[in-house]
Amino acid sequence: MQEKPVVFVVVDPNDDRHVALERALTTARERTPQPKLAVFVAVDGEAVDTRAVNDHLFRDEFWFRDQIRTPIEEAGVEFEITVCWSSDWQAAIIQESKRCNAEMIYLPVHARTSSRRFTFAESKWQVLKQARCPVVLIRPGAKDRRKVVLATVNYQAQTTQQRQLNRQITERANYIANMYGAELHLVNAYLDSMRYPDRGALAKLADKTGVATDRIHVKQGYTNEVVAEIAKEIDADLVVMGTLNQYGETGSLLRGNTAERVIGSVDTDVMVCNAFTTTAH
Repeated sequence: MQEKPVVFVVVDPNDDRHVALERALTTARERTPQPKLAVFVAVDGEAVDTRAVNDHLFRDEFWFRDQIRTPIEEAGVEFEITVCWSSDWQAAIIQESKRCNAEMIYLPVHARTSSRRFTFAESKWQVLKQARCPVVLIRPGAKDRRKVVLATVNYQAQTTQQRQLNRQITERANYIANMYGAELHLVNAYLDSMRYPDRGALAKLADKTGVATDRIHVKQGYTNEVVAEIAKEIDADLVVMGTLNQYGETGSLLRGNTAERVIGSVDTDVMVCNAFTTTAH
């Protein structure tokens, strides 16, 4: 008997609302077979006030029952719950999601608290960069359906790693679209006529993915602006994108500026694939 796919759901006890768990339950109902949920309860010390004065860090058995266990049981979804005390929040997520062979990680992203440019803790970037499966950033207020999927591709890619990432993005987006019976669109931004994607490559893309040419959007402009515009135009529910594992002189992982701008420019959930991501699910 084939094992159920596993969705790894991160829950922060500091939060009053658990948007990643809510989304996981909603999307699980649309899938056959239903996935198993691996619910991971842990505090991100870089994003949360961990001092004893933070009353939200004190949770009793009734909190676990009412906010975690009961909603999952009522949804009829198979699950397991892990509570983690590690101060190395991101490494614990990577380790545990790998242990349970998760096909994707649902990671909650807090709503913007000011008019400043979107940002979140470095710990979350570490999860995006190091995860061995796609990470879905779950945004409060985003649509919980999965009927229109938009994948961002870069067919001006010059390196083997960039081309491999393109393949991973399109394969993963196809997988998601097929899973939910969703409409799949592709988007490619370019800055000037010299960087217009090769027409032959786009024709091959349409043939290989089965995406109709009218659902392949090629537009001049900055990637984040183009993706946000097309996502709004087609009423996308999920944006699938990639990020490369780039290291600085100190050996630390660098944030992808383009990735950060895209994530901050859209109002949908965003699935991020990286160069480590596997597609065999």
